[in-house]
Amino acid sequence: MPGAERILPVVGRLNRWAAAHGVPVISTADAHAENDSEFRTWPHHCVAGTLGQRKAEATLVARPMVVPNRAGEWTIEGARQIIVEKQSVDAFQAPNFARVVERLEAERCVVYGVVTEVCVLHAVRGLLRMGKAVTVVTDAVETLRAQDGNRALEEACEGGAKLARASEIAG
Repeated sequence: MPGAERILPVVGRLNRWAAAHGVPVISTADAHAENDSEFRTWPHHCVAGTLGQRKAEATLVARPMVVPNRAGEWTIEGARQIIVEKQSVDAFQAPNFARVVERLEAERCVVYGVVTEVCVLHAVRGLLRMGKAVTVVTDAVETLRAQDGNRALEEACEGGAKLARASEIAG
C-alpha cells in the first residue's frame, strides 16, 4: 500500500513494546487464493504463500504464531504475536479472529495498521461490538484517501473508540 512504509517504524515499536510488556499482539495477514473474489473489488494482493503475503519484518516480534484462515484447533499459549490469516477486509469474517480475541480476554484493544478506512475501521467496529475498549493509534495508521481516513476515525470515535499517538501508548 503506497505510504505504508511511513508507519513501519511506529508499528514495529508498538509491537516490540507490547511483547516486552507481556501484551499479546494480534496481527492480521491477508491470505488470498490466486483467483480470490476480493480481487473484483481490490487489486491483486497478498496471495497465500507468496512474498507479497508476508508481514513486514519490522513489524514482527519473537515467537510469532500463525492462525490459518480455516476452521480448526490451534493454540496461542506462549505466542507474543498471533498472526490471524483472513480473506476479507473485515477480520471478523475470518473463522478464527473473534476466537483469538475471546481467548485473550483483553478488555482494552489498541488498533493500528492499514488501511484506516477499510481494515482498521472494520476491526474497530467489531471490537466495539464485542464490548472492548478501543484505542486507535493515529500515527500508526495509513489511508488510501485522507478524507476517508478522517471520516473513519470520526466514526470510530462516535462509536466509543479513543484516539492516541504511539508515544502515549509505548512511551
